[in-house]
Amino acid sequence: MHQPTNRDDLRPAASEPQTSETAGGWRRSLAVYADRRVILILPLGFASGLPLLLTFSTLSAWLASAGVRRAAIGAFALVGTPYALKFLWSPLIDRLPPPIPAGRRRGWGITIQIALIAAILALGSRDPKSHLGAMAALALLVAFLSASQDIVIDAYRVELLAPEQQGPGAGMIQTGYRIGMLAAGAGALVIAARAGWFVAYGAMAILLGSGLLVFIFGPEPEASSEIVFEARSKGWRAVREWIATAVTGPFIDFMQRPLWPVILLFVLGYKLGEAMAGIMAMPLYLSLGFSLDEIAAVSKLFGFFATILGALIGGAVTARLGIFRALLLCGVMQSAGNLFYVLQAIGGHRLDYLALCVVAENLTGAMAGAALVAYLSELCSPAFTATQYALLSSLSAVGRTMVASSGGILAEQLGWVRFFELTTIVTLPALVLLIWLARSARSLTVERSPAI
Repeated sequence: MHQPTNRDDLRPAASEPQTSETAGGWRRSLAVYADRRVILILPLGFASGLPLLLTFSTLSAWLASAGVRRAAIGAFALVGTPYALKFLWSPLIDRLPPPIPAGRRRGWGITIQIALIAAILALGSRDPKSHLGAMAALALLVAFLSASQDIVIDAYRVELLAPEQQGPGAGMIQTGYRIGMLAAGAGALVIAARAGWFVAYGAMAILLGSGLLVFIFGPEPEASSEIVFEARSKGWRAVREWIATAVTGPFIDFMQRPLWPVILLFVLGYKLGEAMAGIMAMPLYLSLGFSLDEIAAVSKLFGFFATILGALIGGAVTARLGIFRALLLCGVMQSAGNLFYVLQAIGGHRLDYLALCVVAENLTGAMAGAALVAYLSELCSPAFTATQYALLSSLSAVGRTMVASSGGILAEQLGWVRFFELTTIVTLPALVLLIWLARSARSLTVERSPAI
């Protein structure tokens, strides 16, 4: 049974660290970021984060500016359901040969990204006033292809990088992901304000080509002997062997962990408050009279730096405090960050409040995201990394799809202030579960320690 190896949060740090050794360790850690393979992860993270807002807050802004009702805008969050269900087809992408014979990972990556670029262009060509149903179907297709590319990108990252490069790789994927979200948010709004929504979505489709270039020209990772499955039988017996290895094996392995249902509930609820607030942030700004240019300018100026700073702080906090303490601290800050939406709703059309909202959203969201990525990566067994990571990351996406889709209705019934107050407290149950998990992990460590 796989057990997490990082226990920094379960024991105190050395009281007097050697300064020279610490400085040398930081230099070696930073030098890893210059490795070519680690650098390749940055554009893949960008490609992973770019499509999300095109079916989330950016699409919400488009629908709101076209006069679509709040309840309908909130219901559009359901198109993100594939992010929550991608673990269902991840074994197929993980094991079946790709349509384009360019290697197992690169072939699937190229195939999916070509289809994703075409779907984004089709979505941008629709008019929400007369083709709202078609837009919903195309947004669902974009989300499905985006979730599928995430499966490939996560597997590519894990298999391409050496063990000592996994930490920097996680930092790169998170940084690129956040930059992609900013490009699809602030960048798309700037372009839409000047040239229309089709040009905005077309520009995003072109930017997505950065990930396509990595799959075209990047190396194909060597498949681990633990991952590759070779059928030893024929017919239905071979099918049963494949299902046992590729489909049920990852789930059986995960369910052997102590408190695995609690882990799933925690992952489900950790980003719930941020998701509920995020889906209604753009409608809030627009209802207060902010223009697309104002929103984009503030997001571009403050959001970008807050996101990068948040990812770096989240990684540093995780390394310094350990995963459990980092998750707790970042989770509390993420929930508290939603109070700035309350300040915005009360203050009205004030650019300084808008700047505070954007900084709080990006800073705390990136901090919590970095800590969560580290936790999910640690939970995965080496033999089932792709499928287990897809399962866990799918659960983290449920909050922004299944539950956050009710955000529009709640905002209409409660009003902006009470709605955003609600988003501040809905993550508290997940934080309570986190404390339980940390104490249980500490107890298991003490029990397994040799007697002195």
